[in-house]
Amino acid sequence: MKSHSIRWQNTSAALMAIAITTSAATPLFYLNPAQAQTYNLNQNRTVTIPANVTLPVKYDKEKVIVTPGEKLALTLKIANDIIDRNRNILIPVNSQVIGELQPVNANTTSSTNNKQGVRFVASELVFPSGKRQTISASSQIFTKTEIITKGTNTGKILTDAAIGAGAATLISLVTGNKKIEVLEPVGGAAAGALASVFLRKQKAEVFVIKPEDNLDITLTSNLILATN
Repeated sequence: MKSHSIRWQNTSAALMAIAITTSAATPLFYLNPAQAQTYNLNQNRTVTIPANVTLPVKYDKEKVIVTPGEKLALTLKIANDIIDRNRNILIPVNSQVIGELQPVNANTTSSTNNKQGVRFVASELVFPSGKRQTISASSQIFTKTEIITKGTNTGKILTDAAIGAGAATLISLVTGNKKIEVLEPVGGAAAGALASVFLRKQKAEVFVIKPEDNLDITLTSNLILATN
């Protein structure tokens, strides 16, 4: 495999560059027989963004709040144009990254201390054109929690935050704040089940995640993009 690497631009105004790989058997630019026969100069290419490349993301809220163990569907966006060494745009800014916040056991040893974490797992890219592309990527594991008690002023924590149903229920029961807007409302029996689980809680332990700081995604397998 022949590999061409690009250095990432390091300033906020710069576009993000990534490494691309091409196969010796499949050139980056090629003409198929039909195109050669008709002298069609339109060329197709396949670009591979290799595993372990990190892509920057953003979200329309400053924070996302979930409880340990809670899952939450989430759609992020690519924060910068992702370009190759020739400044061709491979993934445009604002392409959607569809995925889910998932609980994870963050233990790194065989300790019986069951430390919980959360990470974002991406499953699909949706380009501004509407084109969809499967992606396999995830963020780093986030483990830092914040404790909310009855006397806590939740204004600062909840400002500009997207909140999971579990976190909203727990914070509401602990603080008495009934006006918390949840990202994905849970109704009926499910809401009752959440309330019963959290009923005796005197404190709320939650993850307060800042997507632009904590949820940049790293490819877990090669991302192959077909472009014109």
